[in-house]
Amino acid sequence: MKIPNNLFYTKEHEWIEFIDKIAIVGITDFAQSQLGDVIFIEFPQVGEELISGSSFGEIEAVKTVSDLYAPISGRVTNINMELDGAPELVNNDPYGKGWLVKIEPVNIKERDKLMNSDEYQKFVS
Repeated sequence: MKIPNNLFYTKEHEWIEFIDKIAIVGITDFAQSQLGDVIFIEFPQVGEELISGSSFGEIEAVKTVSDLYAPISGRVTNINMELDGAPELVNNDPYGKGWLVKIEPVNIKERDKLMNSDEYQKFVS
């Protein structure tokens, strides 16, 4: 199971990467392995305001549907439309081409509530 060191993690198994003033969000390798084959993702709208910890969409796999939770509050600036035609990218490349949304954070200090890679490794062990 991959857990990149440069990312932050939530207890709901989302990852977040901060690049300049944008946060990229996806689900972890652990999450995709538990879900199985992803077949559909319900995204928020670009411009939608997300609140940390609140549901912002759903991810549907062959045998289950799971909510997606915002790891940080902010405005959605981009969604990964490539997943519309290729949702399996979430399974094949969860930390790369399988990213879900990009958010412009409103309070970067919310990052302090997230787990680093070592903490997340212990959480899923």
